[in-house]
Amino acid sequence: MSEKNPTRRDLMRPVHLLGFALLAAVFAGVVTLVSMGVLQEQRAGAADMHVRAWVVAGIVAGITFIATLVIMALSLLAVDPAKMAKPVTRGLLLDPEDEAARPGDGDADRRHAPPTGH
Repeated sequence: MSEKNPTRRDLMRPVHLLGFALLAAVFAGVVTLVSMGVLQEQRAGAADMHVRAWVVAGIVAGITFIATLVIMALSLLAVDPAKMAKPVTRGLLLDPEDEAARPGDGDADRRHAPPTGH
């Protein structure tokens, strides 16, 4: 059974990065094929248009694969390696204030005033 709180390193293994990049590339290739009309009826003399669509879709998929891989890898470099071993216990984008204000502290009922001065 898997751990309850996996570490960031466990969440972003190289296989996951490659799988995500491959999924993005396949999606971009399929969107390119559909937008270039590969699924439409083939007319006489339109065979070269289908070949062109497949070539363009392959190029778009390759560019998407490489770009996704580079962007994800560079994003992982922005993370402090010391924090990689810590388990993920809550959402990464949550404010630290939300964690400090827990029910029973007396601050849970207090809400911020709505903005004024329009």
